[in-house]
Amino acid sequence: MKTMIITGVSGNLGRAVLKKFLTAGYKITGTVTHNDPASLDVSAPEFDKAVVDLTNEEETKKLVDTVAAKYGSIDVAVLTVGGFAMGKITDTKTTDILKQYMLNFETAYNAARPVFTRMLKQNSGRIFLIGSRAGSEMRHSKGMAAYGLTKSLIFRLAEIMNDEAKDHNVVVSVIVPSVIDTPQNRKAMPDADFTKWVKPETIADVISFYCSEEAMALREPVIKIYGAS
Repeated sequence: MKTMIITGVSGNLGRAVLKKFLTAGYKITGTVTHNDPASLDVSAPEFDKAVVDLTNEEETKKLVDTVAAKYGSIDVAVLTVGGFAMGKITDTKTTDILKQYMLNFETAYNAARPVFTRMLKQNSGRIFLIGSRAGSEMRHSKGMAAYGLTKSLIFRLAEIMNDEAKDHNVVVSVIVPSVIDTPQNRKAMPDADFTKWVKPETIADVISFYCSEEAMALREPVIKIYGAS
């Protein structure tokens, strides 16, 4: 029996990952926010929903400790929570950056650190962080300064973690998607060519492969999933 944590499980990507890994037989704990506006009706006995404020470090650590105590290990963590904001440098205040930092880095770090600590002790595990084009190359951050700056920290975090995990069977991957084909994105960009976007299910398939035996030798991967765009 393998176990995993998905943060933001009620989101489009979170749901796709949940469906994929439930089919693969994982025991899954998925986080939602307090007063989450998205409905999530999953009755599978292999799934537990946890209401957690991921910006609260102690609350998040408590969840990770609870999952580890219940199952004895955490094999995979997929940390999907994040947020987006437009804004050129001339329009971006430090308060705007702090908001994006909280959404894109704190939520990832607060979950990743205790999961990473647990995986080092058990000498195995896979963590998947969600990056972005804007975070990987600053030239893609034009018009979205705060978002790009804070997403860039995800890549640096993965580098540090992978370096610290060199003597352990623990790998931290960064998923870098292009525009994800979601109802929200279609509504926001109705004139776009949706066929060029990457589907959440495709990302879930890629994550599944990187958790397979065939991918065990891969280290420090930055996984760009751009579809046809």
